[in-house]
Amino acid sequence: MEPPPALSNWDMIKWFEDLAENAGPVQTQTLRRILELNCGAEYLKKWLGDIHFEDVDDDSIESLFTSLVPLASHSDLEPYIQRIADGDTSPLLTQHPITTLSLSSGTTEGRQKYVPFTCHSSKTTLQIFSIAAAYRSRDYPIREGGRILEFIYGSKRIKTKGGLTVGTATTHYFASEEFKIKQENTKSFTCSPEEVILSGDYKCSTYCHLLLGLFFSNQVEFITSTFAYGIVQAFRSFEELYKDLCNDIKNGTLSTSIIVSPKVRFSVLEILSPNPCLASKIEAICEELKEKEWFGVIPKLWPNAKYVYSIMTGSMQHYLKKLRHYAGELALVSADYGSTESWIGVNVDPTSPPEDVTFTVIPNFSYFEFIPLYRHNQDFTSAAAADDDFMEGEPLPLSKVEVGQQYEIVLTTFTGLYRYRLGDVVEVASFHKGTPKLNFICRRKLILTVNIDKNTEKDLQLVVEKGSQILMSQSRAELVDFTSHAHVEAQPGHYIIYWEIKGEVEEHVFQECCGEMDASFADHGYIVSRRTNSIGPLELCIVERGTFKKILDYFLGNGAALSQFKTPRCTNNHFLLKILNVCTMKRFHSTAYG
Repeated sequence: MEPPPALSNWDMIKWFEDLAENAGPVQTQTLRRILELNCGAEYLKKWLGDIHFEDVDDDSIESLFTSLVPLASHSDLEPYIQRIADGDTSPLLTQHPITTLSLSSGTTEGRQKYVPFTCHSSKTTLQIFSIAAAYRSRDYPIREGGRILEFIYGSKRIKTKGGLTVGTATTHYFASEEFKIKQENTKSFTCSPEEVILSGDYKCSTYCHLLLGLFFSNQVEFITSTFAYGIVQAFRSFEELYKDLCNDIKNGTLSTSIIVSPKVRFSVLEILSPNPCLASKIEAICEELKEKEWFGVIPKLWPNAKYVYSIMTGSMQHYLKKLRHYAGELALVSADYGSTESWIGVNVDPTSPPEDVTFTVIPNFSYFEFIPLYRHNQDFTSAAAADDDFMEGEPLPLSKVEVGQQYEIVLTTFTGLYRYRLGDVVEVASFHKGTPKLNFICRRKLILTVNIDKNTEKDLQLVVEKGSQILMSQSRAELVDFTSHAHVEAQPGHYIIYWEIKGEVEEHVFQECCGEMDASFADHGYIVSRRTNSIGPLELCIVERGTFKKILDYFLGNGAALSQFKTPRCTNNHFLLKILNVCTMKRFHSTAYG
């Protein structure tokens, strides 16, 4: 079920179309392969005993597996993963020993988790990148041998007590052979050497990415980063650094005040050579763009770029406005859908606007189940109460999902996760052949709640958008970033929304934004609680410039990588709240409910 190596773009698309056409049977075979490979693992034997799956027919294997193995969360598997980390080499989750662990970003639940990483993880990353590149090539053909300006970042890798390598999934991939193979297969080569990508210093890496991207400016075919935040962060830095960058291009040097690592310096200086003509041209363009607040900087400096490519859904939607500002008329193409645990879906419609993107499930990567989710005011059957605003139906296989229904994704992976609840809420938008196309809705655990109210990350995003529309209509200020907190230490509890602003804003505008956001929460529990004063007025806190950089630095200092960083949209993290409250300059309270 794996594609032959080095397929042409047309052949890769044909291979995936055939896979999608037969998604149901492919899922059955994927589950069979996982169980046959790992049936001797301690965790599976606990539930399945000594069942020989080669004797189980295709019609029975899925129902047998789901009837015997319970749904699991990370906490259920954590004792096994910890034993692996501590050096236990017996078959605990997989038949073959696990030697590498990935770290989740930690921005959802406030702490990073260990997740098994195997050669299958790197192979599926190579495969999804190849599938996605093939579909993009139909709408945005690029030159063979061209360059990619990739704002990608590894973090430092450490060893556990048992000698296992630990790092982020992106770091493992960037250091893998598959990352090099991907460039060869797609005939597109990153501007930056490995030493820059894996430096572990995001400021140093960003400077070098920009420098080498400018040096190869006429060869760059597209600009990319794992998340939209990475591109926006890079160009915000560019606004401050362009004179230093031009100086280094002019002289073929590397700023000693920014780049101190000898290994990084050597790798970059091996590529650079003095180019005064290019430096002058770039500086002239930058002086002109500065007057236009850097609108369209990407196509101006990279004239042959075809598109900007990144994950732009979920918590990244906030950055779309700024990304469009930098990209001008250049197309924004949403990248694919995955998690530290597994890749899930590929974007086969690259011309779709990021707001409308769907992700086509890749049926041979993992075995997927879908838990139907119903709002409390909807009908549901066989449902159990959840800790958020959803009731749950019985998990369904991929072939039984319905268009328009929302689900939580459940994964069974080749890397030792069995019926693992991912916590992502998706909606089935349509089907591509026989496999569903998903809209990402939100993370289940990211909710604001004080009383009977329950507001998701998506609800918060819509509310902040309403407030920011007032901000933009009444000032020239920009909402740089935001987060929130449900404050319950005093009664009545209330929501706090933290904004970082670039530009001057009169206080009455902030007050209006605050009231508009409070009135825009559509959750019935919130409205009733506000009317009865069971929830207090919403509080808007304006934090000083650079506050969200401090939050980024906090996460990176605790082992996260910029390639995986997502600003937490709702937080109870004590350290983050301390940063936010220390940096708060002004507070406003809503008068929306009198």
